Amino acid sequence: MKKKSFFDRIIGVSSGGDTLPPPIDDPGFFATQFMERPESVRAKSAWAARALVVGAQSFSSDEGFQALEKAWGGDHFFAALDRGERKRLSSVIEFVTVPAGREVIVQEERGDYALVVLEGVVAVDRAQPAGGRARLAEAREGDLLGEMSLLDAGSRFASCLTLTSCKLAVLTTEALDDLSIEEPRVGMAVMASVARRLSLRTRQLSGRLGALLVSG
Repeated sequence: MKKKSFFDRIIGVSSGGDTLPPPIDDPGFFATQFMERPESVRAKSAWAARALVVGAQSFSSDEGFQALEKAWGGDHFFAALDRGERKRLSSVIEFVTVPAGREVIVQEERGDYALVVLEGVVAVDRAQPAGGRARLAEAREGDLLGEMSLLDAGSRFASCLTLTSCKLAVLTTEALDDLSIEEPRVGMAVMASVARRLSLRTRQLSGRLGALLVSG
């Protein structure tokens, strides 16, 4: 029988004849990790301002759900959720279209949202100290952007520019916090997916740095 990873055990991914784990009895378990902020101290998401700047237009949650299913259908943790849980995740996501040539994420800005590319192409660029921009990657359907700031609300490492008209799914830190309290299994699935993607990127970066050091 295939050995389960730590995250698989938490969200209850079935393997072979295994069954889902019993529900967590302690409702405060996840609250220690995702403390709910009082309404009086909650700040408006940075996305609200960015959406106005880039001319983002919302589209229906039903269409967005179908697009998310298509884009993330192959994601290990997303696929482990049942349809109702995936719908719950979609309910806290904003689905938008953004024209070409708009910076949906700006380098050095403090961020509190991540973007899933549902359709279109987004350039990931980093401004260089000597001037100019270095193209780090081009994101396409299913790719996740800005996930580091989603977790720590820190400064953005790079800018993301739409190269074509794009459909995007927007998940804010506040929405993820609330989801993790109200639907721990769904929230953990998102966190596990983000952690895996960050790990893969770190390994890729380490490999590139190692190659550079060897080449002198």
